[in-house]
Amino acid sequence: MDSKRKKKSPSLFKSLDWLTIFIYMVLLALGWMSVCGASYDYDQAGNIIDFSTRSGMQIVWIGSSLLLAFFILMTDDRLIESLSYIIYICFLGLLFATPFLAHDIKGSMSWIKIGNSSIQPAEFAKFGVALCLAKVMSTYNFDVRKWRDFIICLILIIVPMGLIIMQKETGTALVYSAFFLVLYREGMPGCLLFTAISAVVYFVIGVRFAEEPLWGIEEMSLGHGLVMLLIQVFTIGLIWVYGGKATDDKQRTKVSRQILLYSLVIDVAAILIARFVYPCNAVWAMVFVCGASALYLLYLSMRDRVLPYCLIALFTLGSMGFFYSADFVMNKVMEPHQQMRIRVLLGLEDDPRGAGYNVIQAKIAIGSGGLEGKGFLNGTQTKLKYVPEQDTDFIFCTVGEEEGFIGCAIVLLLFLSLILRLLHLAERQPYTFGRVYGYCVLSIFLFHVFINVGMVLGLTPVIGIPLPFFSYGGSSLWGFTILLFIFLRIDAGRNRLQH
Repeated sequence: MDSKRKKKSPSLFKSLDWLTIFIYMVLLALGWMSVCGASYDYDQAGNIIDFSTRSGMQIVWIGSSLLLAFFILMTDDRLIESLSYIIYICFLGLLFATPFLAHDIKGSMSWIKIGNSSIQPAEFAKFGVALCLAKVMSTYNFDVRKWRDFIICLILIIVPMGLIIMQKETGTALVYSAFFLVLYREGMPGCLLFTAISAVVYFVIGVRFAEEPLWGIEEMSLGHGLVMLLIQVFTIGLIWVYGGKATDDKQRTKVSRQILLYSLVIDVAAILIARFVYPCNAVWAMVFVCGASALYLLYLSMRDRVLPYCLIALFTLGSMGFFYSADFVMNKVMEPHQQMRIRVLLGLEDDPRGAGYNVIQAKIAIGSGGLEGKGFLNGTQTKLKYVPEQDTDFIFCTVGEEEGFIGCAIVLLLFLSLILRLLHLAERQPYTFGRVYGYCVLSIFLFHVFINVGMVLGLTPVIGIPLPFFSYGGSSLWGFTILLFIFLRIDAGRNRLQH
């Protein structure tokens, strides 16, 4: 045989990752059983496949999802890649038009009615953003570590988030923040991810302890003091980690020690004066220390031309600005029900009949299932409709009640298997486009599972996002199916004709 003869790649059937498809099918089956359990009505016993019921309609959504999956697998992945920009632009237009076309459903303007059904464009836009992001990041000479390229990615993610927030769907918009994990995988500096995590820490600590006094000093908030202390610690830590990249170790050590010493002396002195000499808000002294540290770093940056010092100074000033805008966000930007959910989650409010009702009832349902559960269609909490949104956002409580701890563990292990499999598939892609898209899919699934299960257990805020393949509805099921099978089609096409 001629060694130069082209070697044909395996057929589509052989190239598909059947293990992922198998996990997908099992999750669909378990999801349908959960919808049956959550929507079952004793007055309609024996009619779980009646199309007038939610369990019957879910069969329609599952069947149509399988057709969608087949259609995607029959499409050339190169065609999908070439249409990435067009798909993204079309979804941007649809997201922009949605508030004008949608009907108000529980305060949300994100559902467009088509006949007897409704669709939520924000669920489908996820794969459009993922495709566009993968296409941009696979272009020649692209490097996310360059500010220009990073800002382009930032715009691609933030624009649809803003349009979805306009639809009053803050929870769905937050899902798009999962794409930042993709940027981190592709080389985004870890300090940016650290900055985002720090912002969350500032917000949680500041809100949680805002009303508690520090060491009996009524004028001084414990939350504000802790946040200022964290900003100082983070600043010194960043100097130690990144300052040495552009300066020698002696200078880095000298600068970090100077800031540490002055911060410690001024903080302790201000707190002691407020406690024993004159009651005052010592937090302002800590604010002064943070500001002075930032100005000092800016001075060193200009004098010695050390860029990391400038960036650390901006981090310090940005942290202070973000923290003091947290109160504005809580009281002016967030809706009252969102404020209450955060306060209940942080233990600031006890609202068993209001914002905390859903979580309390979900915990009761899961706990009542015990080890083995009450059995299929035998859950009492869900049958008596104690849990609101029990077949959509809180579907996981049905799994806990009917299948027990064992059933919950199996479902979570299946999702873990899917995520690990997607990680393996993403890493084996020979091209940047496939790898980036794969990590986009992985990040979306990871975010949905972590937040949805977390909010049912009372570990994360209730932001109203579905559990993939379990929550009732066509939009989420179609959206997740399209997202997953586009990646499976890209993976199947990785071994094309080679010379």
